Amino acid sequence: MSELLHTFVGSYGALTTAWLDRAACRHEDPELFFPAGTSGTAGSQVAAAKQVCARCPVRTPCLRFALSNGETDGIWGGLTEDERRALLRAERKRRALAGAR
Repeated sequence: MSELLHTFVGSYGALTTAWLDRAACRHEDPELFFPAGTSGTAGSQVAAAKQVCARCPVRTPCLRFALSNGETDGIWGGLTEDERRALLRAERKRRALAGAR
């Protein structure tokens, strides 16, 4: 997966992607991280992908990359699309509350 990730992420330009070489997913099938849905077989695929992410030493940079670039598909940094959206909503709410003080 390392070569595929470098090709995919490299399309974003000057972003720092040194973390890719240490990613736990670099030797996994990329399809594992892009399940179709969240139930049935896709649910077990999500769980398997999250297990890989759980042992990844670069989980935080991966998640930061996905959030910074608006990744809407796949599992990045151990979070699904829905989980990343919820995280972004919570952060926007936190900033709005902090700005209102």
